[in-house]
Amino acid sequence: MSEQPLDATRIKSGIAAWLGWMFDGLDMHLYTLVAVPFVALLLGGVAEDSFEVKEKAGFIQASFLVGWAVGGAFFGVVGDRLGRSRALMLTILTYALFTGLSFFAQTWWQLMICRFLAALGIGGEWAVGASLLSETWPARWRPWMAAVLQSAVNIGVLLATVAGWLMAGLPHNYIFLVGVLPAFLVLWIRKAVPEPEVWANASEREPARISDLFGPSLRRTTVVTLIVCGLSLSGHWAFTFWSLQQIGTLAKIEMKEQGQTDTVAINSEVQQRKSFSFAVLMGSSIAGNFMAGAMARIIGYRKAILSIGIYYALSLFSAYGVVRSSAEMTWWLIPMGLGQGMFGLFTMYLPPLFPTLLRTTGAGFCYNFGRLAAAAGTVLLIYLPVNDMREALFWAGVPFLASVVVGWLLPELALDDPHKT
Repeated sequence: MSEQPLDATRIKSGIAAWLGWMFDGLDMHLYTLVAVPFVALLLGGVAEDSFEVKEKAGFIQASFLVGWAVGGAFFGVVGDRLGRSRALMLTILTYALFTGLSFFAQTWWQLMICRFLAALGIGGEWAVGASLLSETWPARWRPWMAAVLQSAVNIGVLLATVAGWLMAGLPHNYIFLVGVLPAFLVLWIRKAVPEPEVWANASEREPARISDLFGPSLRRTTVVTLIVCGLSLSGHWAFTFWSLQQIGTLAKIEMKEQGQTDTVAINSEVQQRKSFSFAVLMGSSIAGNFMAGAMARIIGYRKAILSIGIYYALSLFSAYGVVRSSAEMTWWLIPMGLGQGMFGLFTMYLPPLFPTLLRTTGAGFCYNFGRLAAAAGTVLLIYLPVNDMREALFWAGVPFLASVVVGWLLPELALDDPHKT
């Protein structure tokens, strides 16, 4: 694809992908804000710090990550066959509908089903949005577009935390009604965003299949990418989900030690502290996205991804290597948030590794399949033979180091290379 100036079509595709990712982040993290108290309520009002609550909350989050993986593969195929714009609309409708339906959950397994189905759309939107931008925006812009696109997720999460803070006094299930808002974006995409020219020109050829990812020319790239994504996402999601629960637990213990006994007041304060902590994490993640984009411009995608992976692991080891208060842990989220910029680089790095009619399938399958490993890691973390979640979170840094070792086998892409076709 030749280098061309930006025009209205490229700008509209960028806005569509950015908004889709922003609402991705919104719907993705609404559950995280109310996971423990809402699951405790669905279980009949058992103690929030009980093992049963942690187990079921972990199962629900794991089902979400499995749905994300399945959706990435499924909608990846849809995007390569029906087109990027059409598939983008389908993914947004999917996650908006089932996030809204989570409001009506009466049992923990009903909530788990809704989160799984919502995740199908969220996982698919990642692959479709990444391919849409990588096929429409010039190569020299892509490291910065990766940062901007990943920051959309962070901003969506920040909006979720604002919603959590504003709705702290309402029943926990009301938070899921906010997730219906993305459905209105589909109306604009349908009218304003055309299919990328590179896909339209290639779509007359026979569509590729998932099995083609393991053909002779792509097998090595596919396998290495799967392993790197699986390991890094395992550590990332174990940290992202359980770090807030750990801060909430610490805050509750501290307030009780200070003599507070009003359960309603304690729960409201804990929820607001978790929302603030999440805002700190997402704010630093946005900065990390642009730090990662600058590194990619200087040393290339592969070296930037590996360098940030080492940094992320060291941040986890440093933060959770000693006992800290809830306030200290909140501010330690800043260096760990900076490390999350590595995942923004995958946005523009993965699609060009695959040919046009396998691009969304390849990026979606490889990146989102890593969610399966992340789902297992999120659940297994609570079964580690450790005294508290701090020690378990410490070990979340190990998968990052393993991903760096395997990541040396990843190919390097020149920033100004055209796409493979």
